[in-house]
Amino acid sequence: MQLIRGLVNLNHQADACVATIGNFDGVHLGHQAIIKRVIQHARRSNHQSCVILFEPHPKEAFMGDSCPARITNFTEKYLQLSALGVDKLLVLKFNKALCQMKATDFIQTVLVENLKIKHLVVGDDFQFGYKRQGNFKLLKEYGKDLYTVEPTPTVIVKDLSDNPQEHRASSTLVRNALADNDLEFAKMLLTRRYAMTGKVGYGQQLGRTIGFPTANIALNRRKPTLSGVFLVRAKWTERKAFSVNIRACWGVANCGSRPTVDGKGYRLEVHLLDVDADLYGIELKVEFYAFIRKEMKFGSVEILKAQINKDVKKAQKLVSERLIQQD
Repeated sequence: MQLIRGLVNLNHQADACVATIGNFDGVHLGHQAIIKRVIQHARRSNHQSCVILFEPHPKEAFMGDSCPARITNFTEKYLQLSALGVDKLLVLKFNKALCQMKATDFIQTVLVENLKIKHLVVGDDFQFGYKRQGNFKLLKEYGKDLYTVEPTPTVIVKDLSDNPQEHRASSTLVRNALADNDLEFAKMLLTRRYAMTGKVGYGQQLGRTIGFPTANIALNRRKPTLSGVFLVRAKWTERKAFSVNIRACWGVANCGSRPTVDGKGYRLEVHLLDVDADLYGIELKVEFYAFIRKEMKFGSVEILKAQINKDVKKAQKLVSERLIQQD
């Protein structure tokens, strides 16, 4: 998948395309239906498929720390879109200039002149441009002799409760499932285990001193979508002189602010079960399988150590008794 960052790098793309515009946080079932529609239309018309998204998320620009938590960071989003078969991804920096661009200028400059849009798939409630003056109606009227427009498909899902209710698949629904530690419903919405990915760095090494060494990942997000202690499955690529292997093992992870230690910033700490590996500098993917407990502040490091021991035993029991199985 070709990555194009910013209008300056568009350079009047040579190939016409079929596109969609959005934030695609999570790349969930609803997003996947949109992407599938875009790709199908592009292949039928012999055009390229394109996703247009904004970084940072407009809500982050307007709401600051009170904005909703991100489900996926940019790298995770890129990998998911690429796996779906999108040809190119245009990332527009959501800054003052873009925010103040007139809707008609956005259509003409970005969609018509640079991307050579032939077909566009967007929500019928989609708004864009200065003071959100652009909408679905304007896109259709402006493009009647240039391109066609269709509304995004709506995906309805049933939750996993004893009395299932119907919901529209959305990023908000995924966030709510994760906030409620409903990892199975989140998995259904995402069509994959919810995961966080990041590079392992050096922490305070407290875990090592109390017998539970951890791989520490700084979360490059304003706040995580979930918080607490979880049974996880960690995956990483192990490179040796003449081989490349994908390693995976169970672990116990704490996602949060570590209130017993310092309570500053958000971090993901993973203790691997029955595996001793040097992961510093390694890109680690952490898949969330089961909620163990909420994050807590303990009166001493010794009390924390005793609780971690209980967490590890609970995780081992879930795995050994096959109450949780890897996907």
